[in-house]
Order: sequence, then C-alpha cells, then structure tokens
Amino acid sequence: MAEKIATRDAYGKALVALGAKNKDVVVLDADLSKSTKTAKFGETYPERFFQMGIAEQDLMSTAAGLATVGKIPFASTFAIFATGRAFEQIRNSIAYPHLNVKVAATHAGITVGEDGGSHQSIEDIALMRVLPGMTVIVPADGPEAEQAVYAAAELDGPVYLRFGRGGVPVIHGADYQFKIGKAEVLRDGGDVAIIACGVMVEAALAAADLLAAEGIAARVINMATVKPLDEGAVKAAATQVGAIVTAEEHSVIGGLGAAVAEYVVGNCPVPVEMVGVQDVFGQSGNPAELLKEYGLTAADIVAAAKRAVERKKQ
Repeated sequence: MAEKIATRDAYGKALVALGAKNKDVVVLDADLSKSTKTAKFGETYPERFFQMGIAEQDLMSTAAGLATVGKIPFASTFAIFATGRAFEQIRNSIAYPHLNVKVAATHAGITVGEDGGSHQSIEDIALMRVLPGMTVIVPADGPEAEQAVYAAAELDGPVYLRFGRGGVPVIHGADYQFKIGKAEVLRDGGDVAIIACGVMVEAALAAADLLAAEGIAARVINMATVKPLDEGAVKAAATQVGAIVTAEEHSVIGGLGAAVAEYVVGNCPVPVEMVGVQDVFGQSGNPAELLKEYGLTAADIVAAAKRAVERKKQ
C-alpha cells in the first residue's frame, strides 16, 4: 500500500528547509500554526515567524508590507479564511501591486471532512484564479507539495498554494522535479485524457486502471499548476486524444475544469466532461464518504470518461 502524506505536512517540512537556505523567507500564521504545520518553522526561526492571531485580513496586509522590503512571506491559514475573509486584501494589497507574497492555504476542499460545509472551501481556486497575475498551484502529493513550495519561493510574484488536511498516497519519486506551469503526463492513452489536480490525481490513476480493464486507454495528466495553465498539454490532449475529463476537489464552476474548457472551446473544441462539486455546499462527514457523496471517486471519473468517449464518436 502506498505511503500517505498530507500535503500540509509536506508544506511544513519544506518551510523549515527553505528557511535554512533563504534568510529572506518569513512565515505568518493566523492562530492555526499547529494545523497549518507552520509551527515547526516558528520554533526553528522564531525571529522570522509572525503569529497574527485570528485576524486574516491583517495577516495578508502585513505579508504585503513585508514583501515591499524584500522579504518572501508565506501567509498561512485555512483556505476558507485565506480566500474568503481576506479576499479584498489579497486582491488590492497583494495581487494588484503584484507583490511577492505566497498565500499558502491548508484544509482546502471537502476532505476537511467533519468540519462541515462552512469550512470546506470549494471556491478558492476560482477566487484566486480570477486575480490577474496570481499563480495557482494544487499539488497532488507530499513530494510535489515540497517541490511547489521551493518553486513558489523562487518565483517573483503572488502565488496561491492549496494544501489538504488528510494523507494522500505518494505518487512521485525522489527524482521528481516540479515546474510551475508545466503539466505532467503520468500515463499515456489515446481514447480519453483525464486532467486532474490535487487529491483527484490518485483517483484519476485508479480510474485509468478501471478503464484499461474495459479496453479504454486513458491519458492521465497531473495539472498541478491551474494557473498559468499548461495550454500545450491541453492542446495535445484535445488534438491527439479528442476527449477530455477534468477532475478536481472543487466546484466545477471556475476551477480546473473551467480553465481547461475555456482554452478548449476557443482553440480546439472537443468533448469535455467535468468531475467536481456540482454547485452545492459541502456537509459534515468523513473524507471518503464525502468524496463518494459528491461524485469525486475513481468510479465517477470512469463514468465521465465513458460519456466523453461516446460524445467523441458523435
């Protein structure tokens, strides 16, 4: 059985390593450092850690100020608070002046679980993707999350990093090299392309196995960078395969599926089926139950893939 690591744990580990390499890296948190895993950075580099309390708007504004004097701030809280409560500050104080702030949000999506719909951020990708100049990254596993943190620190400009609460299977080896804006083809196939991000990448791989057993060859693409989208990978999927399924732990409105569809409709129209949360709020439950309830399983991807293949024939 594959090892499981929560991407928030990988984030905390990467921060400590990054702090040793770059003295300009600073971390801010909103009274959730044990949950966001920034506490270890605070213990290791207390002079570069700022506990802002339950004041997310102040958290983002302070991060913006630190960026203006050459620091590289990682501002952390839960995704629902980062992108919801502090949206105006991210928009006007970080994105608008294009400051070098990394908004690193944890506990994203419905896999937050028992915390319920009020805390399950299923609109955060859409909110961050719409901001001009904002890079949006959704790692699939622990190793990719670590690499994404390092890459974000190297990029000059605002970045939204989306991390999850629970453990996810490790799919990348030690030699993996994440690159912002570059998709990763995990499996090739000519019947349907499955483009996924975050926890849904593992489900996409499982779906590809199920489809293969039925004679359907699926190309599986890990689109960890939702913005800027790897348009080349999408174009290749459309022109070479001719049918696309997107899979994300997010609303089907404004997220990865929307980004792919926006490109496809204007450049290389082919059938696109979206697997995601269907314009509803979440509810309390354990993560596995919620993924099944909201249609975010390998079986749901298989069903969508079959629909896409049939549409391709029309």
